[in-house]
Amino acid sequence: MNFRHFFATLGALALTFPAVPAAAQSGLDFDSYLQILIARARAEGVSDATLARMTAGLEPSDRVVSLDRSQPGSSSGTGYPPLAPYIASHVDAARIRGGRDARASWSGTLRSIERDYGVPEEILVAIWGHETAYGAVKGGFDLSQALATLAWEGRRRELFASEWVALMKVADKGYSRSDLKGSWAGAFGNPQFLPSVYLRLAADGNGDGRADIMNNGADALASIANYFRDAGWRTGQPWGVRASVPAGFNVSAYRTRIVAPTCARVHERHSVYKTVREWRNLGVQPQRSIGDDVLATLFQPDGPGTPAWLLTSNYRVILEYNCSNYYAMSVGLLADEIAN
Repeated sequence: MNFRHFFATLGALALTFPAVPAAAQSGLDFDSYLQILIARARAEGVSDATLARMTAGLEPSDRVVSLDRSQPGSSSGTGYPPLAPYIASHVDAARIRGGRDARASWSGTLRSIERDYGVPEEILVAIWGHETAYGAVKGGFDLSQALATLAWEGRRRELFASEWVALMKVADKGYSRSDLKGSWAGAFGNPQFLPSVYLRLAADGNGDGRADIMNNGADALASIANYFRDAGWRTGQPWGVRASVPAGFNVSAYRTRIVAPTCARVHERHSVYKTVREWRNLGVQPQRSIGDDVLATLFQPDGPGTPAWLLTSNYRVILEYNCSNYYAMSVGLLADEIAN
């Protein structure tokens, strides 16, 4: 998903609450709790008309509760699944072909967005492909029902109550309830934004005064670009490049000792940052063009004798979208295939 550390937060919080019936955690029946949500949204400026249409006939979803409770907690293991099989299944011929087709179909729009936001068009298309298969799979859950259910259930009450109120603010912009469908956890549209992310970063890509990430490809691509720019994308730098590592080179000797405040197991696999020049002096040779003064971390996920990469700060921007090395690597590699 394309929201910062969201599922990492879900996983961490999943261990905090006992698996007891939803009503017992809430202390209120669903209809009573819904009135609290409605009052909060009204106090934050949402119109009564919007609240009426977004809550008409609303009931809790057993399916959403079941999916929420099936989420695993944060991993505390010591091993990692190999990267190569994940890449093989996520950067496959169909996704590459779909990405190239999407890039060709939206070429003019993508050029304009890249010029305005500084994010390469192939990166935008790769995110689109990973999130919703270029718009083909956006999710079919009624977001009002899903988020209200999760807030009422109580395992992450404030998180989902805030997102439900944010969804009402999105609806108040004139979007119908049938437009506002997505994943069981509240992400929606082509880029799979949470409602709060939509309110902060959704962008109008075609100049019609709306940011319709559900139905408009230009708006979706501009919104992804705005997300990346906000997260600190550095124009002109690659996300990373393949690198050759000398035989016997001890990558572990350069592991960072800094404990990341979020997604620690993701970042613990990266080396310290050095300039590309410094890596060259150590015998690590980039296989594509990259500036000698660019800071990069060395990443060899599957161990000695397997592919390695020098990753720049732009790789960490991809991690902001979904804090997973598997996700970020597959986005970067798919983008490279689309561009080539």
